[in-house]
Amino acid sequence: MKYKIQQKQNQRIQQITDCTIIVGADIAKQTHVARAIEFRGIELGKECVFSNDDEGLTKLVTWMKELQRLHGKTDVVFGVEPTGHYWFPLGAFMQDLNVRFVLVNPHHVNTSKELEDNSPTKNDYKDAEVIANLVKDGKYTEPKLPTGVYADLS
Repeated sequence: MKYKIQQKQNQRIQQITDCTIIVGADIAKQTHVARAIEFRGIELGKECVFSNDDEGLTKLVTWMKELQRLHGKTDVVFGVEPTGHYWFPLGAFMQDLNVRFVLVNPHHVNTSKELEDNSPTKNDYKDAEVIANLVKDGKYTEPKLPTGVYADLS
């Protein structure tokens, strides 16, 4: 069983290439923080602080496209920690943009945090980076978000 899990994780890691930007976002009720890294874990640019409305989502897309342009990247993988229900609109928005949207386990974020800076402290900027690194390492799942009439029911 462990071999199958490792094999799946290896497949996820192989899907991240040198053409990929990995965005990790810490989701909150009103203000979100996103940070981007490349496949080796090197941070790309400054973080993006955005709100969960049309203006904020437009700011996020502009930020991601600018990073793609600056660094010559063609793909984006967008990861979040699914705490509460605040990630649903962002997930649907990314799905509409055909951006690969993934989820990381909140427990993994919590336990990996101390590895970043040898401190268990929590803040949105640090969590966004931890999420991006977990995605880079293939430690994520892909949600099955409802579409069409099924999305209207929720």
